[in-house]
Amino acid sequence: MAFVLGAHFSPMTGKVANNTHDHADDAAYILRAVDLSDKSAGFTSPHPNCGCVIATSTGKVAGEGYLYAQGTKPAEVLAVEAAGERCRSATAYLNLEPGDCHGDHTAVSALVQAGITRAVVGIRHPLQHLRGKAVCALRSQGLQVDVLGEDLQSKVMEEARKSCLIVNAPLIHRACSRVPFSVLKYAMTLDGKIAASSGHAAWISSKMSRNRVFELRGRSDAIIVGGNTVRKDNPRLTARHGGGHMPMRIVLSQTMNLPEEAKLWDVSEVSTIVVTQRGARRNFQKFLASKGVEVVEFDILNSRDVMEYFHDRGYLSILWECGGTLAASAISSGVIHKVFAFVAPKIIGGKNAPTPVGELGMVEMSQALDLIDVCYEQIGPDMLISGFLQPVPDLMPVIPSEDETFAIDPTVTPYESSIISFYKTWDPYGAFSNFSPHPIQMPDSDGNYVTWSSVEHYYQAQKFAGVNDPGAQDCVKKIKAMRSPEEAARVGRSMHRQHPDLLRSDWESMKIDVMYRALKCKFSIYPHLNSMLLSTAGSVLVEASPHDLFWGGGREGEGLNYLGRLLMQLRSDFLGESSTSTENTCSAL
Repeated sequence: MAFVLGAHFSPMTGKVANNTHDHADDAAYILRAVDLSDKSAGFTSPHPNCGCVIATSTGKVAGEGYLYAQGTKPAEVLAVEAAGERCRSATAYLNLEPGDCHGDHTAVSALVQAGITRAVVGIRHPLQHLRGKAVCALRSQGLQVDVLGEDLQSKVMEEARKSCLIVNAPLIHRACSRVPFSVLKYAMTLDGKIAASSGHAAWISSKMSRNRVFELRGRSDAIIVGGNTVRKDNPRLTARHGGGHMPMRIVLSQTMNLPEEAKLWDVSEVSTIVVTQRGARRNFQKFLASKGVEVVEFDILNSRDVMEYFHDRGYLSILWECGGTLAASAISSGVIHKVFAFVAPKIIGGKNAPTPVGELGMVEMSQALDLIDVCYEQIGPDMLISGFLQPVPDLMPVIPSEDETFAIDPTVTPYESSIISFYKTWDPYGAFSNFSPHPIQMPDSDGNYVTWSSVEHYYQAQKFAGVNDPGAQDCVKKIKAMRSPEEAARVGRSMHRQHPDLLRSDWESMKIDVMYRALKCKFSIYPHLNSMLLSTAGSVLVEASPHDLFWGGGREGEGLNYLGRLLMQLRSDFLGESSTSTENTCSAL
């Protein structure tokens, strides 16, 4: 389901209006790439939304593709595979410049080797360490590369470029503002109430509108509610779409006045984080910890600090489903970027009935906040009004690097160069992650080599490998069949929590060895990954996951960082092998 402008494109014929490469044709294909890219929006964050359309010189679509999830094939590769020989002398249309997050230049190589002669790029990559590199690489290989707003300028191109910005608004806002892209969602009656005077709120909007909310949740990394919502509504906050991405649940509560019984304290399927003020109800904090709920304390609880914290934790997009008081605080702090308002054709009245946004301190209508790029959509009996509170930043200016920022403002300390952190796809060393899209071949119990889509696929499956139980064997097959590493991890972790009896008996003692063998295979068969790893010699490698205290470094450095340790051990082993090989060669001489 797309939330962006649709393409002026005929899916029935696969053609645009004429065969010349004028601006209208280029814009139509770019808009088609935008629509494709939106198909997996937020499904398995943090990948950006990437689509690719390959069109022949006769104006016919030869192949299409979109990036499904982190750790899966790039959109450009899928489009090339679909087009086959028709790629020769064709044009590739990309809503976003390819991002070589894994050091293998797969997207660029696919286009070059397929014989593509022209590429039209909607926008350059928003991340500084990736920005412009693919454009330069394609041009160096002799391709004509046209970037909207730079090489192609017209009204129709500006509209197409705007769609490219909107479909990747979360990544762009995050890169520019240093906070996650935040969407405020609420449902209200025609007279602006989100509940009756009694507090009763089920249900304001229709079932069709609630289904749209589930889709919005599935496009988000996390959902935020306030303590009052937990007390009155006892929500589950799930996406309820039968699989795929499940957003984290976050509760903001200054006083920790929360009930002991709540659906959010069940973390068997998805985790919950409670954010509070330091020192609030210590005993209740311990109770939540015993349930597996993470508690994060702030000296002073405010929306801006909380969002900056979750930015540092790697969150891309957050959906706010809170009451009016918290919504007003978030808007006042400038952390809300977009609003989705479901308006039901109902009138409830009530002088004290709550409204979707509390006090903002405005006394004149001239102070009211205007939405930008407003869209109206009827959903059953309801009207959905959506728009941006803050425009999507124009990325034509280059975002300063850490060193440039330090030169401008000496009080900003650059990252310590002797420590290399990796965690998310957008990190320069994102290829070190066990979620990276590098298939490996590992021997099974019979000595036959089996291909696994990623290290994470193999690792999760090994939890149940060799267990003589149909349930365990079925789980291994299910993990192997998952399209993305995140889905494989979700299946493995869920089965681990819910059916610990199916776990292999030696798992705790073997899991480090299992991960090491998988990593060694990965960094042995991909030369560019091996070179990247060896280039970090002398640096400490830290898997910067804040919530994984075993494989990751933890949010305050309290984690064991076993993934970083294994990579450093592997680096040492590779360097030792190289040294031994050199010594043997010298001895032979």
